[in-house]
Amino acid sequence: MNPAFLCIAVVCGIGLSLISARSSPKGWIIGTFLSAIAGIWLATIALLTEHPLEWKSAFKVGGQTLHFVLDPLAAWFLVLLCTVGSAGALYSLSYWSEHKHPRSAISSRRWWTLLTASMGLLLISANGLQFLFAWEVFALAAYFLVTTERQKRDVRQAGYLYLGASHAATLILFAFFAGIAVQTGTWDLSHLADHSELAPLFWLALVGFGIKAGIFPLHIWLPSAHANAPSHVSAIMSGVCIKMGIFGLLRFSQWMPTPPEAGWVIVTLGVVSSIFGVAFALGQHDLKRLLAYHSVENIGIILIGIGFAFIAKANGHAEWGQLAMAGALLHVWNHGLFKSLLFLGAGSVIHACKTRIMSRMGGLWKKMPLTTVFFAIGAAAISGLPPLNGFVSEWLVYLGMLEALTGHGIVAGTAVIPIVALAITGALALACFAKVCGIVFLGAARSEAASNAGEAPRSMLTAMAIPAMLCAIIGACPAVFWPLIAPTLSSFNPAWKTPIQPESLSTLGSIHLGFWVAAACLGFIMLFSLIRSRRIRRSITWDCGYARPSVRMQYTAASFASILTSWFFWLLRPIRHEIPPHGPFPAQATIEEHTPETVLEHIVQPVANGILRLSSATRKLQHGRVQSYILYLISGIIGIALVVGWANHNREQPESRSPSLQQTVSPHQTDSSISSQPCT
Repeated sequence: MNPAFLCIAVVCGIGLSLISARSSPKGWIIGTFLSAIAGIWLATIALLTEHPLEWKSAFKVGGQTLHFVLDPLAAWFLVLLCTVGSAGALYSLSYWSEHKHPRSAISSRRWWTLLTASMGLLLISANGLQFLFAWEVFALAAYFLVTTERQKRDVRQAGYLYLGASHAATLILFAFFAGIAVQTGTWDLSHLADHSELAPLFWLALVGFGIKAGIFPLHIWLPSAHANAPSHVSAIMSGVCIKMGIFGLLRFSQWMPTPPEAGWVIVTLGVVSSIFGVAFALGQHDLKRLLAYHSVENIGIILIGIGFAFIAKANGHAEWGQLAMAGALLHVWNHGLFKSLLFLGAGSVIHACKTRIMSRMGGLWKKMPLTTVFFAIGAAAISGLPPLNGFVSEWLVYLGMLEALTGHGIVAGTAVIPIVALAITGALALACFAKVCGIVFLGAARSEAASNAGEAPRSMLTAMAIPAMLCAIIGACPAVFWPLIAPTLSSFNPAWKTPIQPESLSTLGSIHLGFWVAAACLGFIMLFSLIRSRRIRRSITWDCGYARPSVRMQYTAASFASILTSWFFWLLRPIRHEIPPHGPFPAQATIEEHTPETVLEHIVQPVANGILRLSSATRKLQHGRVQSYILYLISGIIGIALVVGWANHNREQPESRSPSLQQTVSPHQTDSSISSQPCT
């Protein structure tokens, strides 16, 4: 199909969604799916043809020519945006319906459309001012979605923190684009590769995009925003929004030169983010806050792959660089799929139990079997277990690092550290989701709401089924997606013209496919035998010898992970509230443990409070007396004069010493005769 017609379909779908958001939820979802399907089709054309789709306007807007480019890199992220955006929209029809939320349901649909449209515009922008415009609309739309329940104090605080971090990132990126414009004389971003003087600007991009990506320790906005937003908003923020930071790093490292040490810095940030992210996740009792910290962890995994690709690109190692980047790009998709699935599953659980605290749930697999299955698929995928997609992308990153390990030099030696870090991260993630699944879905119900829970509505289950199926398909057929990854690799580095598919990828897919076939056969046999027997025998769980067991005797989220969190006590700094038992028959004994936001509460807030105190102190100088203002002005002039005089004095001192150094040198002496003069 002609790409022009697909572009028109995308614009028409967005327009229909905006118009129908108020009066017709069905019209809104039709417009959303129309634009999503057309966007995926358009992205597939860009990926398979390997030729970027480019358009420049014949007119100017705000003094700038509109310039859009859909190359394989942008198309790769566009597919993820369309998939998660449409699934989240479908989920919201029941989860955030007008019947339960008459005020906010309409506005949230509009902001959802603006969010997805602005991210799509950001992906194809090839002009600095257009990019900043799309970035700011994207940040504002996300803010209004996060603060959907702005009548709650915690939600407002999370929104303000997110907005402050987003505008800090915008300010840094404005400096980044302004630096490019000063050096090149234009805001156009398509011809930057030949400007080596732009390389130092990469550090501004790393900080600006790193804030949006949630790189540790720039992640301070992420846990509270994801926890307090509606679950379908959390799904798109974790699955797609933070990937815009990753896209920014890749886009401008593709279009402009980078410093030689950039790869090592990115790998270091990836190792720190992955381990510290999963450590903080282990210490959480809030289900959505736990999932938010796993976003930090998975961003770290992506950064490890990207960092090694940077190192390979700088050192001319195409083989393992391609593998590392392929793993990172595939993990962008995979994390977007299984993390959106987990947030949607968490939303169903919270919708049923009316709480985010895991220790007030329990036994939900009996009440919500389909939600349990979908959440278990997401948990296995994020833990990197075969035969799901998370294992495939992490395996490619491992392959890249192992290939680097077989070489020589400093790269081979330092590859050991991220390999070990990635293995530790996977083990801790598995332990964390064993805790989540055990506490939330197994055991007995820990509250009345959990006892009365029911399965999620059909639209919510259908929305969860979309990413769940894709997690299984990518895991079973990873080689099918290599033709889509290869053009993206070539787009990132033109020197990687024909990326070769690793042989182990097809073998891995065959093993995974065999596993799925065996699991399906086993499930069919078990179901057939169960139907044939026509009876199910129920009995209580073994009570360990207790005569009257209660739900309070089960593991809690804190006790399950207490040993693991004790390893990171120095980082987590948990706050414990304890009432110890007294006497042989204590009437009461409780212990509660809370993990604070260490970076925010122990670093950012003290620094901010110090700045506020300093600002308050300087305000005392503004008291309205003109005599004092004149004194300030004279003092300033005297200070400037002293600084200028001191600088001139230091400049004159070397000039006064130079004649004494030349007095023994004859005009006819050569450099060699000068150097041979004896010292006296």
